[in-house]
Amino acid sequence: MASSRSEPPALAPAPAAGHTALLIIDMISCWDFPDAEKLLPGAHAIAGRIAALKARCTRAGVPAIYVNDNRGRWRSDFPRLVELSLASGGAGAEITSALLPEETDYFVLKPKQSAFFATPLELLLAYLKARRLIVTGVASDQCIWASVADAGMRDLQAIVPRDCVASQTSTRNQRFLRQAEEALRISTTPGSRIRLPARH
Repeated sequence: MASSRSEPPALAPAPAAGHTALLIIDMISCWDFPDAEKLLPGAHAIAGRIAALKARCTRAGVPAIYVNDNRGRWRSDFPRLVELSLASGGAGAEITSALLPEETDYFVLKPKQSAFFATPLELLLAYLKARRLIVTGVASDQCIWASVADAGMRDLQAIVPRDCVASQTSTRNQRFLRQAEEALRISTTPGSRIRLPARH
């Protein structure tokens, strides 16, 4: 006799096309932390390019995963963070408007720099069958660096589009990009030139 109990919903309804996922790190924010005024201009400058890359990924069936600091706010959630960012106005709200999450997107809140540390990201990627990560956002030489290093230790391939990451200064960002290429052997191909899977 068949069970009358319904199957639980899948953690990820469909595998990632081309085993690829897009990570958008720390771009949804109220920008009320130390050094925010130095980081915000760079984040604002790359928001449109990340949005264009995300649109391409959506068309290709590549899922987007927003990864954001909870900054010690253990009662926080991502939808509330989006609301607060939009309400804060200024460049921060413009970034969030450009990158407004959709219902089909995923999100992860992190307590430290790495997108993997004490988060369910690794489990989510396993359900998505994603082994190739396109990593975008801020700050390139802090949270992006920690995340791509952790991805490598998990045998995941990371790509960091050079026009979709920023840091507090251009010098720091360029130094990170050189180190990513030379030390971590990570591609920094611009977002518009990254090859995505063909949608069937």
